[in-house]
Amino acid sequence: MDNKVYASLKQKLDEQFAWPMLYMFKFIVPEANKDKVITLFNKHDVSSRDSKNGNYVSLTIQMFMKSSEDVIDVYKKASTIEGLIAL
Repeated sequence: MDNKVYASLKQKLDEQFAWPMLYMFKFIVPEANKDKVITLFNKHDVSSRDSKNGNYVSLTIQMFMKSSEDVIDVYKKASTIEGLIAL
């Protein structure tokens, strides 16, 4: 994502949420890259659900975030994982 997208996301997060708060991240990722996403959320519970054919997995993680900037930092790190879709 480029800086305009992140700026827009920051604005929306700040309009919709009061920080700090428990924020829910949702991702879809190829099964082969599941552990890479889980590693980003060290020491947090990650719930997962496999796709019908087992090629993809849906991951949901709740994490206490101090600000919209912290949320965006997580999305930036996650965007380096091949095949990841952030919901």
